[in-house]
Amino acid sequence: MKIDLRNLAGNSGASIPFSGEADLCGEAMYGSYPFRQPAVYTGEVHDRLGVLRLTGAIKAIYSTCCARCLKPLEIPLEAQTDTLLTHDPAAADSEDEVFLLSGSEIEVEDVLVPALLLQVEMTYLCDPDCKGLCPHCGIDRNQFSCSCTDREADPRLAVLNSLLK
Repeated sequence: MKIDLRNLAGNSGASIPFSGEADLCGEAMYGSYPFRQPAVYTGEVHDRLGVLRLTGAIKAIYSTCCARCLKPLEIPLEAQTDTLLTHDPAAADSEDEVFLLSGSEIEVEDVLVPALLLQVEMTYLCDPDCKGLCPHCGIDRNQFSCSCTDREADPRLAVLNSLLK
């Protein structure tokens, strides 16, 4: 969604609310396309004494698998931002979040979507105590137990194992 910032120029205290959906289905993360539903966002761009700020929130569902047992997971993600909008590259040195404008319009998804993507973790677990899959037979250790031994020695180190006996 594009917002024309000329509508705020010289009108201190004015704001332009916005809301919409962002299609993230083509966004690749860690070798897959985890966003199967559009992300929903709301917010506003406001002028406070000539300073433009974009405040907003974006929500999406991140589809992934447990890193240990491969159980499918649906992770709700949410990000909020309060970003300064400016044409001045020197403002990037400030402590605030800054978005450099290249014209008189702003695409709000250019600010909100990166904030959402920064919330994605590399791995997710279905449960902190997830036992995962057996590396030998592949059975889900959360549901079943197997007769595989946990301590199989690397065959290249079999000679060293004989020293322990």
